[in-house]
Amino acid sequence: MSFLVVRDLVSGYDRSTVLGGVDLDLDRGGTLALLGRNGAGKSTLVMTLAGLVPVTSGSVTLDGTELAGRRADVIARSGVALVPQGRRVWSTLTVAEHLSLASRSRRGTWTVDAVLDLLPRLRERHRQPAGQLSGGEQQMLAVARALLTNPRLVLLDEPSDGLAPAIVEQIGAVITTMRAEGVAVLLVEQDLHLAFGVADTVAVMARGEIVHRVPTAEFRRDPDTAQRLLGVA
Repeated sequence: MSFLVVRDLVSGYDRSTVLGGVDLDLDRGGTLALLGRNGAGKSTLVMTLAGLVPVTSGSVTLDGTELAGRRADVIARSGVALVPQGRRVWSTLTVAEHLSLASRSRRGTWTVDAVLDLLPRLRERHRQPAGQLSGGEQQMLAVARALLTNPRLVLLDEPSDGLAPAIVEQIGAVITTMRAEGVAVLLVEQDLHLAFGVADTVAVMARGEIVHRVPTAEFRRDPDTAQRLLGVA
């Protein structure tokens, strides 16, 4: 059985259904790039898996434990970490304070020192309020905050959004490190260069469902399908 198993997942906001029955599998240490046009439901899926959008029906199991319908804090304690779109750091807290709070969650390989070794720019900004960081530095802080929970599954929602190529490359290196540590990664991304560089599998969403899933290498060899599903060659 796969590490993450999603079956017939339905969710949405108020009386509006966004996910119309999502099926998804992800192995331990695997990285799946979730692609799709704007409005396809990608961010809603990520937020639903994190417990931030209510589940109407369906199943989400992580390593055999049912998580669908659980509170966000329960899901987080089970080993699921979210790096949300837009970073969402606390502007008045320093980098050190962010890391201290996150490191209280779960003990494991990822310590503050290990994270700062991986992301040395944050060490330089250790005493600086997050609101004074650049967009790239804030993204690194959001990633560091997730790693310090010592997750088993990381959900990344558009981590390259608005960032310089050098920072995007660094994000790719961090995702590769996560994989090497056995962390499963679900990556929502518009930057195909990043997605193809780190993911072993590509899935495409449309109208709240997964409509296509293949190994990354196969997807790259099929530009006609990419054009039809994403509008890109």
